[in-house]
Amino acid sequence: MKNALLEDLKWRGLLYQQTDEKGLEEHLNKEKISLYCGVDPTADSMHIGHIVPLLTLRRFQQHGHRPILLVGGATGMIGDPSGRLEERQLQTTEQIDKNVAGIKKQMEQIFDFDTENGAQMVNNNDWIGSLSIIEFLRDYGKLLGVNYMLAKDNVASRLEDGISFTEFSYMLIQGIDFNHLYNNYGCRVQIGGSDQWGNITTGLEVIRKTHEEETKAFGITIPLVTKADGTKFGKSAGGAVWLDAAKTSPYEFYQFWINTADADVIKYMKIFTFMEREEIEALEVTVQDEPHLRKAQQVLAQEMTRLIHGQEALDQAIRISKALFSGDLKALAVDEMKDAFKDVPSFEMVREAKNIIDFIVEAGVSPSKRQAREDVTNGAISLNGERVTDTAYEVSTADRLEDAFTIVRRGKKNYKMIKFI
Repeated sequence: MKNALLEDLKWRGLLYQQTDEKGLEEHLNKEKISLYCGVDPTADSMHIGHIVPLLTLRRFQQHGHRPILLVGGATGMIGDPSGRLEERQLQTTEQIDKNVAGIKKQMEQIFDFDTENGAQMVNNNDWIGSLSIIEFLRDYGKLLGVNYMLAKDNVASRLEDGISFTEFSYMLIQGIDFNHLYNNYGCRVQIGGSDQWGNITTGLEVIRKTHEEETKAFGITIPLVTKADGTKFGKSAGGAVWLDAAKTSPYEFYQFWINTADADVIKYMKIFTFMEREEIEALEVTVQDEPHLRKAQQVLAQEMTRLIHGQEALDQAIRISKALFSGDLKALAVDEMKDAFKDVPSFEMVREAKNIIDFIVEAGVSPSKRQAREDVTNGAISLNGERVTDTAYEVSTADRLEDAFTIVRRGKKNYKMIKFI
């Protein structure tokens, strides 16, 4: 009998590799299971590329299964060679602890913890950290042959340029994780990105070799998310799109999804949102018939911003977007202006009163005094959302927000931030 959850994952394009597709389907049809996904704390925030396996784990929770969220306090100190051409920079224990705290907070935004099948959060430093080198070599080092490990893609791809024993041992340590969760939490499935296949299958090998009975453990990988043109997903003009509001503000986060190409928007809805199939297919029709309305992009941006940052942050992101579109900057608070304009062109100017014409020419808003007078007279210049039409107007302290900056708009969409020094 087909399993509804697995069929939904296939429709969403979330199944790439499975170790035993039929066995897992039979297992899911018989009982609710515990399954896990791990995240190494290489930074104090995850970015949107990290969350696809986690969102997939959340889908299992919605179907009654229990998610185990592993934060790699130990493996984060080692470094996963998967998908990398060079060794990771080792982090201090203090930095790892800080990163773990940041990632835990973000996981709490995605998962339910207080339900009957509430998520469990674990840190592999709790069992790896106390393992001595002798215990590691005696109890686990004997389980895998070097040839077996060399054949794994994440190791084989690094042999030419070199790989340290530290990173070479990573897959075995992750195998210990799966075995520990299998023994102590009844965990039967590990989910990971497509680059984790070697680590996941190593975990299954450790389980197989440390148990006499026929094991019932499985591995699933999620395909790498790409854009329709084949380029890497998850980057904006400012770099990675982070879940931490201090690194990528809710407004920037919202705008990232709003700017999704028509060719990608339905694919991303399937992968990232928890919307029902009928809702997504209805929006797919609007992409084909009314692409100029960008309804699907708006829904995608709303769903994702609400999920990661909450309703209040979504409301703020929409308010900023509407104010920028209409040019009504007076509707924004000073902090919202900072957020909205932090990536626009800027110019530094000494704090002193200046005639509006001199002001916009010096700042490079208008190319010449003649053009500047024409722009002001025609009502094309606004300071912080207030239109200036008097060529004798003096730009003074009153026009500086927090005595630090002024937002100048020329025409409908040309903005510049003047920073005062």
